[in-house]
Amino acid sequence: MQTNLPANLASQGRVRTSPGERQLIQGVLTKERKATAHFVDLCTDWIYGFVHRRLMPRSELVEDMMQDILFAAWQSLPNFREESSLRSWVLGIARHKVEDYYRRRICEIEIPDEDNESEELAVMPLFDQQLDSALEQARVQKTMADIPEVYGVVLIWRYREDKSVREIAELTGKTEKAVERLLARARQAFRRRWNDARS
Repeated sequence: MQTNLPANLASQGRVRTSPGERQLIQGVLTKERKATAHFVDLCTDWIYGFVHRRLMPRSELVEDMMQDILFAAWQSLPNFREESSLRSWVLGIARHKVEDYYRRRICEIEIPDEDNESEELAVMPLFDQQLDSALEQARVQKTMADIPEVYGVVLIWRYREDKSVREIAELTGKTEKAVERLLARARQAFRRRWNDARS
């Protein structure tokens, strides 16, 4: 762990690790029980909402994902370079773990490249507005639970995480056309369930 950073870096405001965080990290690295318990509590507070929001409605996955993130953070702690706050660093690990989950789920499915679903491609419900409306959260979660998981994953990745079609394609090894088709199917499935719930 790098603790003696050049004074010019500290004076430029680039180092955001507090003395308390440095002490906590040192305690975890020397296997102090109290420090490790405090580290786990802090990380849990920081990442729970982040993970829960991104895995909805698959709340049964949250606990496993949390454990995976906590273990990765604990294991990587000796490599923490104090270039950001400890919280930002842990949330960065959480972000990567969630993206790995999204990528795996989307990579598992086959998406045909034939252009025979132009009607589905034209379906553009206001999914992003529905997802962000605080009053509709329970209904959105129910709708997401009623559609295939991979549809929910790609919708969250596209609209909540604001990934472009190109980024999703690059991250999953799919073509942009295939990702567009998957999104079109996902939007249509979401819209159908959303409208059925209103009937």
